Amino acid sequence: MTHPLIARLATNRAVTRLAPYVLPQCDLLIHRLTGGRLLPSRLFLDTIVLGTTGHRTGAPRATPLSAHRAEDGTWMVFGSNFGRPNHPAWSNNLLHDPQATLSAQGSSWRVSARQLTASEKEQQRHRIQLALPFYDTYAARAGRDIRVFCLTPTPPDHNGEISQVSRPGYTERDPAA
Repeated sequence: MTHPLIARLATNRAVTRLAPYVLPQCDLLIHRLTGGRLLPSRLFLDTIVLGTTGHRTGAPRATPLSAHRAEDGTWMVFGSNFGRPNHPAWSNNLLHDPQATLSAQGSSWRVSARQLTASEKEQQRHRIQLALPFYDTYAARAGRDIRVFCLTPTPPDHNGEISQVSRPGYTERDPAA
């Protein structure tokens, strides 16, 4: 459960104006330096690094995101964008190319993304609230439908190789992520 102080800070307007520029950069730096084992944001929320392909540039992008892993091995990620009015760039990238990589606690997997429908989001509300307790505050502030994606690890390829990869590609994160 998220500490009340963290929830209060995460919904503070001054913090949410600064956080999108500072927190992801700190997370990515520490993630790189520790070989993918540490993410400072994991101290407060379950966090992963999602590797997508930029739909305009074709360049690999890495973005730290709040996430929730289910018992079936799927992950759920949320395009809250700190409650800002625009959708994050990584969610646009997934809409154009649903194949991505996911890195968590030193391991990485190839995943396939699928955007949840409104009814699926309602059914998964408990998972959303577990991963991002201030989801409703961000949704109200954003004034838009927050995209939620289910990330499913890809099955082994025809050679029987597992879908785990060493590390996702790293470049600067998308500006609107």
